[in-house]
Amino acid sequence: MSGRVSIVGLGPGNEDLVTPQVRAVLAEATDVVGYFPYVARVTERDGLTLHGSDNRVEIDRSQHALQMAAEGKNVVVVSSGDPGVFAMAAAVFEALEAGPAAWLDLQIDVLPGITAMLAASARAGAPLGHDFCAINLSDNLKPWDLIEKRLRLAAEADFAMAFYNPRSKSRPEGFEKTLEILKDACGDDRPVIFARNVSRDDETLKVVPLSQTTADMADMRTMVLVGSSTTRIIKRDQGDIIYTPRSVS
Repeated sequence: MSGRVSIVGLGPGNEDLVTPQVRAVLAEATDVVGYFPYVARVTERDGLTLHGSDNRVEIDRSQHALQMAAEGKNVVVVSSGDPGVFAMAAAVFEALEAGPAAWLDLQIDVLPGITAMLAASARAGAPLGHDFCAINLSDNLKPWDLIEKRLRLAAEADFAMAFYNPRSKSRPEGFEKTLEILKDACGDDRPVIFARNVSRDDETLKVVPLSQTTADMADMRTMVLVGSSTTRIIKRDQGDIIYTPRSVS
């Protein structure tokens, strides 16, 4: 088949953080598919059709992209951040595995982007400098019981943690439960970083001891980073630095 699907990450928000590789693929695309706000970040031009859709139709969106590629089009599926981190790459492969056998002959490439947890970590210093885990707190695609189990095990293993999709208007109770679990399981006052709209003009970064965190400190635009028991804060007049040492005593 002559068609192609490129699954790309647009980074955390600032256009300077879109990789040259992704820019080059977008310049060659005939069609761009993705969630409305992410498609809106792609510059319109002659010969390019933009296909925006709702946030909860990932499989439909993936099937549409694969079908257009099967018809010979050069399709780019866009995500924010990195497409392989709680984003569209897995959805496209799920649709591919369940779809027509002919789709298996398509050229499919995944191009990395800067995911939100790395952008937020860089702003703060290096809180993910040692072992860490990333957990999506949304229970849209998995049960809350599983999220709670993973939170407790991550705390027991003393990982630093990065939380995606912490608190939405439709499920504000999930992040409140998360903080209750961490306060119970961690047993210390490690720093928690609330990085909202990181890399954008209205970026904010707040560091709060775990015991003083409240659920209303986060929303869906917030990346939450929780330190491990060894995470340290270097106090400076020009801004504190938070880091997790690479060595363990």
